[in-house]
Amino acid sequence: MSKDKNAPAAAPVSNFIRQIVEADLASGKHAGRNWAGQPGPAAAHAGAPLDPAAIRTRFPPEPNGYLHIGHAKSICLNFGLARDYGGACHLRFDDTNPEKEEQEYVDAIVDAVRWLGFDWGKNEYFASDYFDFMYQAAQHLIRHGHAYVDSQSAEEMRANRGTLTETGKDSPFRSRSAEENLDLFRRIEAGDFPDGAHVLRARIDMASPNITLRDPAIYRIRHATHHRAGDKWNVYPMYTFAHPIEDALERITHSICTLEFEDQRPFYDWLLERLAEGGLLARPLPQQIEFARLNLSYGVLSKRKLIQLVQEQHVDGWDDPRLPTLAGARRRGYTPEGFRRFAERIGVSKADSWIDYSVLDECMRDDLNARALRRIAVLDPLKLVIDNYPAGQSEDCFAPNHPQQPELGKRAVPFSKELWIEREDFSENPPKGYFRLFPGNSVRLRYGFVVKCTGCDKDASGNVVAVHCEYFPDSKSGTPGADAYKVKGNIHWVSAAHAYECEVRLYDRLFREPNPGAGGRDYLEDLNPDSKRIIAACLEPALKEAKPEDRFQFERHGYFVADRVDSKPGAPVFNRAVTLKDSWAKG
Repeated sequence: MSKDKNAPAAAPVSNFIRQIVEADLASGKHAGRNWAGQPGPAAAHAGAPLDPAAIRTRFPPEPNGYLHIGHAKSICLNFGLARDYGGACHLRFDDTNPEKEEQEYVDAIVDAVRWLGFDWGKNEYFASDYFDFMYQAAQHLIRHGHAYVDSQSAEEMRANRGTLTETGKDSPFRSRSAEENLDLFRRIEAGDFPDGAHVLRARIDMASPNITLRDPAIYRIRHATHHRAGDKWNVYPMYTFAHPIEDALERITHSICTLEFEDQRPFYDWLLERLAEGGLLARPLPQQIEFARLNLSYGVLSKRKLIQLVQEQHVDGWDDPRLPTLAGARRRGYTPEGFRRFAERIGVSKADSWIDYSVLDECMRDDLNARALRRIAVLDPLKLVIDNYPAGQSEDCFAPNHPQQPELGKRAVPFSKELWIEREDFSENPPKGYFRLFPGNSVRLRYGFVVKCTGCDKDASGNVVAVHCEYFPDSKSGTPGADAYKVKGNIHWVSAAHAYECEVRLYDRLFREPNPGAGGRDYLEDLNPDSKRIIAACLEPALKEAKPEDRFQFERHGYFVADRVDSKPGAPVFNRAVTLKDSWAKG
């Protein structure tokens, strides 16, 4: 029933990035690339022939947290471009900050990208793969007067950097000779100085109107153990230095970034030009292209805030189904196909905009509606007793597995004297227009019989504890006599004797405000206290055999998934992925 997960949800919609790619392919911009003898990982893949004319993109996460929903847009864009234009997309970990990176995050990122349906083959790399090359590149810049060791404090550097209206001031150490800078840089790498004593800066232009070109830092001292390189290095490249070098070594043709990197593009180009001039990199060089990142209402995508939510236990870990991480989305029951549909629907542009969370939910509904089998669940059970049904007897009623896909057949649902119905399906004093059970009214038990309500039982506090009715034996759905009964109400049920009683988690949006923290308030004040509700529900017996990550539509209630962590064989736990309709829509 499911489609090829590597296939796009629909024909790709053109955008400005696709237009750039198509123009480059038409002009043969990359056709002259010569891979032989060039540095970098591509040369090592003798078993993976490279088409010099094909595009190469990359998805470059930093392994210092779990991927979130915003990353899904970038993943779908980069891997989708490579797929659609016969190229390759690399998965590359920008692990340049040893103090914040862990193997746990690497593993989680790999798992998330694979879950979204993308494969990078042999093209998995790490910034740390290139630390030796980067160290040599930094020395090359020093030798040619393009970099120097600055010994100012961080506060002094900040003060001398200038503002948008005032130019910066040259560091007093900017005039150090190449020989002195080389010696200092090598001593820094040898571990002779503490953290913060020096930084290596590019020598560009302290008067540039672009602040990012005012001699940006490219290396800093870090006495920390790296998750892959161990204790080999005492100096680590800055992300803005490492990233363009990685792109060039991997022969990336189109380096696609979000808009916050637009100001960094001049440095990206400056650095690669200096290294290409010195023969360290091969032309043509990568092209950086920026697009608007995803801004999603009713959530936060800041890595700092996500870490805070996890560490302060506002949520139950990185894979909490309320958290906008891909691990959380997967556990909640969202689908990779739904995310790919979402990425296509919101498109790619240069303009920042907010996407309402309901758009993501609607994409998930569209996908789940087609793939989720139907099942019956009573989430707020109330006993319904059929007084004239024989005690100890049961029979099968038959319900379609999917009403729009009759080829999937029907399943047997047991029927007996005592049933569970939704509490909201009975009212002693019904409001106008209420067509469900109330004394004297008749309804159809969906897929079963027509029953007439005769009364109810109450406890000492006056609460209804059971509803009584009589059934009409010749009214069973699918039998000739059923059509003779005309009723307006149609309610669902499960047999009390056969029901699977289990824990069901009703998840909602983590925040109750569309823009958490707006107006300067603490975003934590906007947490939704009703974002998670745990109930004991009664489900049709077939659901007892559900396997982790099996998805269903619980009729009338929404789409649910068997929890991938807490479900056990024969004892699944269910999470609500999304309701059947947008409960947050303004009336």
